[in-house]
Amino acid sequence: MSMLQEFKTFALRGNVVDMAVGIIIGAAFGKVVSSFVTNVVMPPLGLMIGGVDFADLAIVLKEAQGELPAVTLGYGLFIQSVVDFVIIAAAIFVAVRVMNSLKRKEEAAPAAPPAPSKEEVLLSEIRDLLKQQNG
Repeated sequence: MSMLQEFKTFALRGNVVDMAVGIIIGAAFGKVVSSFVTNVVMPPLGLMIGGVDFADLAIVLKEAQGELPAVTLGYGLFIQSVVDFVIIAAAIFVAVRVMNSLKRKEEAAPAAPPAPSKEEVLLSEIRDLLKQQNG
């Protein structure tokens, strides 16, 4: 099998395609959550604690000197990232929990008995014919 054919077989497997779609949707979801946190959650939170913009919260480790910028520890942006993470983790937890409950319901539902095979149908007909001849 050529390398190109092997790659095509690998890339077109259902799991790989599903994973790629999941990654793309996850990245887009992450951007939406980040925007939500930055533009909707953090401004009112900063207002409640005294009109603070979390993006500006930082500890100056070394003042700016001439053309060299200041060295800062931006803990406000870190707080925003933590809030992003908590919201994304909660959303994923809820999604996984819903999927697990749906899977449990599917497993709990009784499965329909499988249709008899051609051999079973034929044997049933033979049995019925023998019963008619003997009885």
